[in-house]
Amino acid sequence: MQEEIEKVLNRMCDPKESEAYHFAEKLGALADEETKEVLLDLVKGDNWEVAYLACLALSKTQWNEESLDAVFDTIFDKKNKNNQGVFVQILEEFDLSERFVDVFRVYLFGNFKASTLAKDYLDGLEFDITQRTIRKAEKHWNHYLHNPEDEGSVVLKKQEVETMLQELKDLFSEGSES
Repeated sequence: MQEEIEKVLNRMCDPKESEAYHFAEKLGALADEETKEVLLDLVKGDNWEVAYLACLALSKTQWNEESLDAVFDTIFDKKNKNNQGVFVQILEEFDLSERFVDVFRVYLFGNFKASTLAKDYLDGLEFDITQRTIRKAEKHWNHYLHNPEDEGSVVLKKQEVETMLQELKDLFSEGSES
Protein backbone atom coordinates (compact mmCIF):
# COMPACT_ATOMS: atom_id res chain seq x y z
CA MET A 1 0.00 0.00 0.00
CA GLN A 2 1.31 3.43 -0.87
CA GLU A 3 2.66 5.50 2.00
CA GLU A 4 0.16 8.35 1.53
CA ILE A 5 -2.80 5.95 1.45
CA GLU A 6 -1.54 4.25 4.60
CA LYS A 7 -1.26 7.59 6.42
CA VAL A 8 -4.80 8.59 5.40
CA LEU A 9 -6.12 5.16 6.42
CA ASN A 10 -4.45 5.43 9.83
CA ARG A 11 -5.91 8.90 10.36
CA MET A 12 -9.37 7.68 9.37
CA CYS A 13 -9.15 4.79 11.86
CA ASP A 14 -7.73 6.91 14.71
CA PRO A 15 -10.48 7.26 17.36
CA LYS A 16 -9.01 10.61 18.44
CA GLU A 17 -9.12 12.05 14.90
CA SER A 18 -11.68 14.86 14.76
CA GLU A 19 -11.70 14.92 10.95
CA ALA A 20 -12.11 11.19 10.34
CA TYR A 21 -14.95 11.83 7.83
CA HIS A 22 -12.64 14.01 5.78
CA PHE A 23 -9.98 11.29 5.75
CA ALA A 24 -12.56 8.64 4.80
CA GLU A 25 -13.60 10.68 1.77
CA LYS A 26 -9.98 11.38 0.87
CA LEU A 27 -9.16 7.69 1.17
CA GLY A 28 -12.03 6.86 -1.16
CA ALA A 29 -10.57 9.19 -3.78
CA LEU A 30 -7.09 7.64 -3.43
CA ALA A 31 -8.10 3.98 -3.09
CA ASP A 32 -6.52 1.30 -5.20
CA GLU A 33 -7.41 -2.41 -5.38
CA GLU A 34 -5.36 -3.22 -2.26
CA THR A 35 -7.01 -0.39 -0.31
CA LYS A 36 -10.43 -1.62 -1.40
CA GLU A 37 -9.72 -5.02 0.17
CA VAL A 38 -8.55 -3.38 3.40
CA LEU A 39 -11.70 -1.23 3.49
CA LEU A 40 -13.93 -4.26 2.89
CA ASP A 41 -12.24 -6.01 5.82
CA LEU A 42 -12.85 -2.94 7.99
CA VAL A 43 -16.53 -2.89 6.98
CA LYS A 44 -16.84 -6.46 8.26
CA GLY A 45 -14.83 -5.71 11.42
CA ASP A 46 -15.93 -5.35 15.03
CA ASN A 47 -15.59 -1.57 15.37
CA TRP A 48 -18.81 -0.14 13.94
CA GLU A 49 -17.46 3.42 13.81
CA VAL A 50 -14.48 2.39 11.68
CA ALA A 51 -16.80 0.18 9.61
CA TYR A 52 -19.02 3.20 8.96
CA LEU A 53 -16.03 5.29 7.86
CA ALA A 54 -14.86 2.44 5.61
CA CYS A 55 -18.33 2.40 4.02
CA LEU A 56 -18.05 6.12 3.42
CA ALA A 57 -14.63 5.65 1.81
CA LEU A 58 -15.92 2.82 -0.39
CA SER A 59 -18.83 4.96 -1.55
CA LYS A 60 -16.30 7.36 -3.09
CA THR A 61 -14.46 4.66 -5.04
CA GLN A 62 -14.96 3.07 -8.42
CA TRP A 63 -16.07 -0.04 -6.51
CA ASN A 64 -19.19 1.68 -5.20
CA GLU A 65 -21.63 -0.95 -6.54
CA GLU A 66 -19.35 -3.90 -5.79
CA SER A 67 -18.91 -2.87 -2.16
CA LEU A 68 -22.65 -2.70 -1.50
CA ASP A 69 -22.75 -6.46 -0.81
CA ALA A 70 -20.43 -5.93 2.17
CA VAL A 71 -22.48 -2.95 3.37
CA PHE A 72 -25.74 -4.93 3.26
CA ASP A 73 -24.04 -7.88 4.98
CA THR A 74 -22.97 -5.48 7.73
CA ILE A 75 -26.50 -4.10 8.05
CA PHE A 76 -27.89 -7.61 8.59
CA ASP A 77 -25.07 -8.80 10.87
CA LYS A 78 -26.60 -9.40 14.30
CA LYS A 79 -23.67 -7.68 16.04
CA ASN A 80 -24.74 -4.43 14.33
CA LYS A 81 -28.43 -4.64 15.26
CA ASN A 82 -28.18 -1.54 17.48
CA ASN A 83 -26.26 0.40 14.81
CA GLN A 84 -28.24 -0.66 11.74
CA GLY A 85 -29.60 2.82 11.19
CA VAL A 86 -26.12 4.28 10.84
CA PHE A 87 -25.24 1.79 8.12
CA VAL A 88 -28.55 2.32 6.33
CA GLN A 89 -27.95 6.06 6.46
CA ILE A 90 -24.62 5.65 4.65
CA LEU A 91 -26.49 3.98 1.78
CA GLU A 92 -27.44 7.46 0.56
CA GLU A 93 -23.84 7.75 -0.63
CA PHE A 94 -24.24 4.74 -2.95
CA ASP A 95 -26.09 4.09 -6.19
CA LEU A 96 -28.99 1.91 -5.08
CA SER A 97 -30.85 1.73 -8.41
CA GLU A 98 -30.13 -2.01 -8.74
CA ARG A 99 -30.76 -2.79 -5.06
CA PHE A 100 -34.53 -2.59 -4.60
CA VAL A 101 -34.74 -6.04 -3.00
CA ASP A 102 -31.90 -5.31 -0.55
CA VAL A 103 -33.47 -2.02 0.52
CA PHE A 104 -36.86 -3.74 0.77
CA ARG A 105 -35.34 -6.38 3.08
CA VAL A 106 -33.96 -3.62 5.31
CA TYR A 107 -37.43 -2.09 5.42
CA LEU A 108 -38.94 -5.42 6.48
CA PHE A 109 -36.32 -6.76 8.85
CA GLY A 110 -34.39 -3.73 10.09
CA ASN A 111 -34.76 -2.02 13.44
CA PHE A 112 -37.01 1.05 13.65
CA LYS A 113 -34.47 3.58 12.38
CA ALA A 114 -33.18 1.29 9.63
CA SER A 115 -36.70 0.44 8.51
CA THR A 116 -37.76 4.09 8.46
CA LEU A 117 -34.72 5.13 6.41
CA ALA A 118 -35.22 2.21 4.02
CA LYS A 119 -38.86 3.26 3.52
CA ASP A 120 -37.65 6.75 2.59
CA TYR A 121 -35.30 5.22 0.01
CA LEU A 122 -38.08 3.02 -1.37
CA ASP A 123 -40.36 6.05 -1.69
CA GLY A 124 -37.79 8.51 -2.99
CA LEU A 125 -35.33 6.68 -5.24
CA GLU A 126 -35.73 5.30 -8.73
CA PHE A 127 -35.01 1.61 -8.97
CA ASP A 128 -34.53 -0.67 -11.95
CA ILE A 129 -37.47 -3.02 -11.48
CA THR A 130 -38.06 -6.24 -13.36
CA GLN A 131 -40.67 -8.94 -12.86
CA ARG A 132 -37.93 -11.02 -11.25
CA THR A 133 -37.30 -8.17 -8.78
CA ILE A 134 -40.98 -8.21 -7.83
CA ARG A 135 -40.93 -12.00 -7.34
CA LYS A 136 -37.88 -11.71 -5.07
CA ALA A 137 -39.55 -8.95 -3.06
CA GLU A 138 -42.68 -11.08 -2.71
CA LYS A 139 -40.55 -13.97 -1.45
CA HIS A 140 -39.08 -11.76 1.30
CA TRP A 141 -42.52 -10.36 2.07
CA ASN A 142 -43.93 -13.88 2.54
CA HIS A 143 -40.98 -14.77 4.76
CA TYR A 144 -41.64 -11.65 6.84
CA LEU A 145 -45.34 -12.49 7.19
CA HIS A 146 -44.52 -15.95 8.51
CA ASN A 147 -41.64 -14.82 10.75
CA PRO A 148 -42.37 -11.32 12.07
CA GLU A 149 -40.12 -10.05 14.85
CA ASP A 150 -42.77 -7.55 15.92
CA GLU A 151 -46.42 -8.56 15.50
CA GLY A 152 -47.51 -4.93 15.87
CA SER A 153 -45.65 -3.76 12.79
CA VAL A 154 -47.17 -6.44 10.55
CA VAL A 155 -50.50 -4.62 10.19
CA LEU A 156 -48.88 -1.34 9.19
CA LYS A 157 -46.34 -2.92 6.86
CA LYS A 158 -48.96 -5.19 5.32
CA GLN A 159 -50.95 -2.22 4.13
CA GLU A 160 -47.90 -0.40 2.75
CA VAL A 161 -46.16 -3.40 1.18
CA GLU A 162 -49.19 -4.92 -0.50
CA THR A 163 -50.00 -1.54 -2.07
CA MET A 164 -46.36 -1.12 -3.16
CA LEU A 165 -46.14 -4.60 -4.69
CA GLN A 166 -49.48 -4.19 -6.47
CA GLU A 167 -48.37 -0.87 -7.96
CA LEU A 168 -45.20 -2.51 -9.23
CA LYS A 169 -47.16 -5.39 -10.75
CA ASP A 170 -49.55 -2.92 -12.36
CA LEU A 171 -46.64 -1.21 -14.09
CA PHE A 172 -45.84 -4.44 -15.88
CA SER A 173 -49.45 -5.33 -16.71
CA GLU A 174 -49.96 -1.83 -18.20
CA GLY A 175 -46.80 -2.29 -20.27
CA SER A 176 -48.03 -5.60 -21.68
CA GLU A 177 -51.48 -4.22 -22.56
CA SER A 178 -50.07 -1.46 -24.77
